[in-house]
Amino acid sequence: MLRVIVNSTPLIVLSNIGRLDLLHQLYGDIIIPQAVFDEVTQKEDSACNQIRTESWIHTEQIHSATDRRMFQAKLHAGEVEVMQLAQENPTADLVVLDDNAAKKTAKFLGLTVTGTLGILLKAKARGIIEYVMPLLSQIQANGFYISDEVLALVRAEAKE
Repeated sequence: MLRVIVNSTPLIVLSNIGRLDLLHQLYGDIIIPQAVFDEVTQKEDSACNQIRTESWIHTEQIHSATDRRMFQAKLHAGEVEVMQLAQENPTADLVVLDDNAAKKTAKFLGLTVTGTLGILLKAKARGIIEYVMPLLSQIQANGFYISDEVLALVRAEAKE
């Protein structure tokens, strides 16, 4: 079974467009650290309700809080805990992060990383969704910023 650890932004973004199920379809059960659970459940909305009720989303505690301080200067608590959980035994197969600084840090730590847009591309490649671009439009309409350059790269990768 894959060990996939997800940060708050991908959970919120996918929930807001009604496609949180893509994580489950692609990876089965997923893991979120306690800091991510706390962040997502602060606000009573669809993401909060799904995180609390989906049986395939499991919350885990990090074992060592001492390493957290090293990264918190430029990263949020959820991002730090995603990376800490990913490095604990057993090592994660994948971490899902959207923040560029967090992705760079995770890659520096030797972790395999993807983001929300990578999830959409993988879902299309596996035939779970037919088109990526309409979902990107919904994501942007909900206030998630995607640069023109990244949008063009995703469009090319999706062949849409």
